[in-house]
Amino acid sequence: MDRLQGMEIFVAVAETGGFAKAAVRLHLSPPVVTRAVAALEERLGVRLFDRSTRHVAPTEAGLRFLERARTLLQELDEAEKAATGELALPTGHLTVTASVAFGRHVVAPVVAEYLRANPRVSVSMLMLDRQVNLIEEGVDIAVRIGDLPDSSLVARTVGRVRRVLVASPDYLARRGMPATPADLRLHEVIGFTGLMPNREWRFVQDGRSAVLRLAPRFEVNDAAAAIAAAEADEGITLALCYMVAGAVREGRLVPVLLPFSPPAVPVHLVTPQARLVAPKVRAFLDLAAPRLRARLATDLAVHLATTPA
Repeated sequence: MDRLQGMEIFVAVAETGGFAKAAVRLHLSPPVVTRAVAALEERLGVRLFDRSTRHVAPTEAGLRFLERARTLLQELDEAEKAATGELALPTGHLTVTASVAFGRHVVAPVVAEYLRANPRVSVSMLMLDRQVNLIEEGVDIAVRIGDLPDSSLVARTVGRVRRVLVASPDYLARRGMPATPADLRLHEVIGFTGLMPNREWRFVQDGRSAVLRLAPRFEVNDAAAAIAAAEADEGITLALCYMVAGAVREGRLVPVLLPFSPPAVPVHLVTPQARLVAPKVRAFLDLAAPRLRARLATDLAVHLATTPA
């Protein structure tokens, strides 16, 4: 068995989590897969997998080898497609990940447009409120909100989002518009745990960052439920601008304490480091970047506008 096939078998075992599953994917027998991995480990002089009766997982050395092996196999595949002319058209399967709320509100419509424009590509969209390891989990593109740590990933900034307090016009007419962060203690607060960890609201006052600890009467771990409660005149809640842009535009919600909101945070399209970018990935980046910029700029402008009287 040559080195290339051994590498393909190794990647299949890592991605499927088992020798038998890798054998099914590759249309090989389980003994062939087991021998190939054993031969690869012997040649490299390291153990690539931790094995148990139920699960097979890459070791630390295996994870390092997996990252490079995936890159090499992808580049070989793209080189072959370039030689045959296939590289001009996006084909294959694309995996995209985003947080649940941002994925639902902003990314899903972009994916739908991408599919219409690229009939030879299929897409899996993973909406998860956790940081996904693109290399280990086989993800092509991640849409991430916030500052990024230094890494080997490639990031393209496509806009910014802002955390804003909002309430319904009827609630504010009944209870009054808060003028300072301290006034929030006199109001009903709807706590969204995703943005108010430890019931804390972070704000800016006199150019300095500060924290106000709040005592919500109603607290929930779902953004849509918190926003619905605010629209039902139950109090003031914290949301990201894209979550409530429509409600603010239509007058169902009003921004509160805008001068004290913290700075907007960046939104990035993130891909693994690779010398050759697959056409399906390049096509998504080229389509998504301008559309996300336009959408985020519009949503942010809603909250930067003067608050209605």
